[in-house]
This record gives sequence, C-alpha cells and structure tokens, in this order.
Amino acid sequence: MDSRLPERHELEAFLVLAEELHFGRTAERLRLSQARVSQTIRKLERAIGAPLFERTSRRVALTPIGARLREDLAPLHRAMGEAIGRATAAARGVDGVLRLGFLGAGAGELTPTILETFRARHPGCEIQMRETHFADPLGPLRAGEVDLLLTRLPVEEPDLTVGPVVLSEPRVLAVPARHPLARRRSVSLEDLARHTVFGVVGPAPDYWWDFHVPPTTPSGKPVPRGQGVATFQELLALVAAGQGISPVAASVTRYYPRPDVVFVPFDDAPPTDVAVVWRTAGATARTRAFVDAVEHAVRGHGGPARH
Repeated sequence: MDSRLPERHELEAFLVLAEELHFGRTAERLRLSQARVSQTIRKLERAIGAPLFERTSRRVALTPIGARLREDLAPLHRAMGEAIGRATAAARGVDGVLRLGFLGAGAGELTPTILETFRARHPGCEIQMRETHFADPLGPLRAGEVDLLLTRLPVEEPDLTVGPVVLSEPRVLAVPARHPLARRRSVSLEDLARHTVFGVVGPAPDYWWDFHVPPTTPSGKPVPRGQGVATFQELLALVAAGQGISPVAASVTRYYPRPDVVFVPFDDAPPTDVAVVWRTAGATARTRAFVDAVEHAVRGHGGPARH
C-alpha cells in the first residue's frame, strides 16, 4: 500500500472504468492507451491497498470496495467539476448570454427596471428571454434551457435556490362573463367547492398547483377538478367557454384582459409571490449579477412590488 494520496487523473480513470466496465471504452473516453489505463488503475489500487475491480478475460466488475469508492467519490467529483466551472465563469466575467425564463407576467412592472439595471451594469451580456408554462414551470430550468427563472412560488426543490421575492399580489377568481359569481363584488375560497376548477397537464409539482388551485376549501370541502390545462392562454380560453373557473394572480386583470372573462377579488386567499430561482449547482457570475440587479430593483421599490 502506498502512503501517498491518489491523484486526480487516477480517480477520474477509476470513475470512467466504473461506469464503462470495459478497458477499451474507458481508454477511448480518456484518450489513453488501454495499457496506460491499466497502469493507472493498478497505481490507484496500490495507493488504496485493495483491488477495486475483478478482471477476467470476459468481464470487468467492481469489487465491494470499488463499489463503495464509486458511491462516495462520484458526488465529490461532480461537485469539484461544478466548482471549477463556476470559478472559470467568474474569471471570465459576466459577458456572454444570460437566458431568463419567466412565467406569465413574470415580475410585472419591475421587469423593465431589473433588465435596465442589469444591462447598465453589464452591457457586454445579452439577455435572452423565454416564457415557461405552468404545466412544467421548472422543467426548462432543470433542463438547462434557461439560467434563471422568474416564477410563482412556492418552489421547494432540493436542487434549486429561491432568491429574492420580486412581486407579491392578491389573487382573483377568473369566471365566465355570464357566470353567477361574475356579479359578486368578492368571492371566498369556500365558493370553489360549488364550481369546477381546472387541473394541470404536465409534471408541475403537486404542492405548486395545490397552492394556486387548492384541492379543498379551508373548511375541508373538496374542490371539483375538471379538465387539465397546460398554458395560461388555454386556461383563459376554457374559462371564457364556460368549462370552469380558476384562481389567478391579480395582475392578470391588467396583462390579460378579455371581454368574456370577469376577475372577481378573493377576500380570504393568501397572496401569490414571484421570485427569482436558479439551479444551485449552476450558479455563475452572470446569474449572481442578475440576482444583484433584482435585489437592487426590489430595494429601490421599497421591497417586493405589491399590487
């Protein structure tokens, strides 16, 4: 057994071989000869003091010690690569492209202020914006299609970081123009038990949709769920067609007015908040710079915008 610590290239060779379980494919991935891969693995085994692979003429398999080492080492190696990536991005500065996702009206009236602040600070960085939908509000972020997301809370995911709240606003009930509730000055969450609301089509977290469209009223009465919807425009079209009703954010009355849909204020629904969210492991200099711009805009507004 060697007294030295294993070197990084030895650990990388081990992880690739543990995945491929084939010296030829491992050599191709590492751009080394098979003899060099075998030599590297033998050096690592001497440093650890035990065989990590069982080798025969027909197969390569991990030993119990090798399997345990892969289990312990893989997340550390991944975290190290991400840390190096973040450091490299920081060293390169903020220039480049920042992809920003937004759900619906996003941060509302604060969005232009946030973008203006960011562009003034970082003129070399281009912002590309993409709308997301509530059927899968977090999917584009997780898939790496956007770097940050302005989205409705709650977001309770272990791999995502929730940043500052940008907007807090009351909720209203979207009903067809000829619906009995359309003549009311206000409605209660208890009213949902007597009418059909919409479900959602897609992988949106259950807790996210249940906050916006609760499965039961505060007194415990079930809320009838109707057709599933995937986009906000689809939801409004179905409301207008008399297929159901739905709680929505109050800003919808300004950004999505329709003559065939009436928005009635709730008198007992909790507010809905918008915050900036990003992948914890994917934070870069650009994402941090944008969050700084968000915080600056929120402070300049005296806190999260309230409508």
